[in-house]
Amino acid sequence: MEKSKLAYANATVLGPKAKKQFVLVHTLGHGAWSWYKIVALMTSSGHNVTAIDLGASAINPKQALEIPHFSDYLSPLMEFMASLPAGKKVVLVGHSLGGFAISKAMETFPQKISVAVFLSALMPGPILNVTDIYTKALNATIVQLDNRVAYDNGPTNPPATLILGLNYLAASVYQLSPIEDLTLATTLVRPFYLYSAEDVSKEIVLTNKRYGSVRRVFIVAPENNALKKEFQQWMIEKNPPDEMEQIEGSDHATMMSKPQQLFTTLLRIANKYS
Repeated sequence: MEKSKLAYANATVLGPKAKKQFVLVHTLGHGAWSWYKIVALMTSSGHNVTAIDLGASAINPKQALEIPHFSDYLSPLMEFMASLPAGKKVVLVGHSLGGFAISKAMETFPQKISVAVFLSALMPGPILNVTDIYTKALNATIVQLDNRVAYDNGPTNPPATLILGLNYLAASVYQLSPIEDLTLATTLVRPFYLYSAEDVSKEIVLTNKRYGSVRRVFIVAPENNALKKEFQQWMIEKNPPDEMEQIEGSDHATMMSKPQQLFTTLLRIANKYS
């Protein structure tokens, strides 16, 4: 069955319900381009979708060293959320490090979010330390395969950027995805500014009253080599979401390896928490 027809069939089975507004947030080094399959499925089924380029990502004109604060990196999402009219609610989806971005949005704009979806994402909370999550995830990424850190003024004088290597992308992020998507990633992935844990923790301050008022769903990718299942489960146990989903056979780039399953899962979540 053609993708557009399959998307329509799935929408019919799960609906019909009111048209949804999805906002998709990528992980480090990536951009709005990483959601292209999901954007196509959502738009062909009649939903509105916005894929965000965070600071110094994809076609965002800034370079990594030009955004030295984590707030600069998050600002495109925050500006978009601020632009939404009063009474408008979106389904907010964050992938991997994008979980920090949507957490900040949840704290700042809880009234504009119907549900937040953490796709194999870093999921801090009011009682789950941001610094612990960021440090563990970043340190684990830096030491992998051919990932490298580039220092602007020497290794003892930050700033520095993280550059994801081809071998890392192939073995840990896209190992179950089509080769075409890995090739796309190798041409579009950009350096990521290595923000200090102190900067990140100052920017992501979460409360039960605001962040805690937004419904949360965590989607687990069991075969994720970039963010291990044990790490995902640890965050879920420490900061339980309202619901947990699992997409079998997915690598870290679920939107590439299992786009149809992710689309139907997101639509089901959106309909449930509308």
